[in-house]
Amino acid sequence: MQFGRTYEEFEVGATYKHWPGKTVTEYDDHLFCLLTMNHHPLHMDANYAESTTDFGRNVVVGNYIYSLLLGMSVPDVSGKAIANLEIESLKHVAPTFHGDTIYGETTVLDKWPSKSKNDRGIVHVETRGYKQDGTLVCTFRRKVMVPTETYIKERGGEQPGRPELRTQEK
Repeated sequence: MQFGRTYEEFEVGATYKHWPGKTVTEYDDHLFCLLTMNHHPLHMDANYAESTTDFGRNVVVGNYIYSLLLGMSVPDVSGKAIANLEIESLKHVAPTFHGDTIYGETTVLDKWPSKSKNDRGIVHVETRGYKQDGTLVCTFRRKVMVPTETYIKERGGEQPGRPELRTQEK
């Protein structure tokens, strides 16, 4: 399984479809709200959502969907990243509800070598998330600093911190 890409492996215009998707549960939504102290009743109170909102039910908090998509993109985009430099836009396009399944894909918009260090580059990407019926729910653009192949080789290869299995001598 590939885990991220080096600068050389990114191609402008390429689209990576992230797999698998994730079905969002009420538990996921409530746990994220509790962890981030987002206690808006639209996300936490079914009676409120049913009786006072246009949706008639709880809406999954948008930042959970963004975080989920960011995580889904790691194996394809930022698994080797040195740093996420910027989130330049984040748009919540349509609501997500408990039971919806989220899928994501990322397109490489541009890339350029670092101006300060020749062993890394910047990749500009757009990630889109959509539901099981194809409805776009979230989109964001970001800039990611990624290593070159030289950077990886100089630091011990693909998995530099991974220990080797020791054999037991008898």
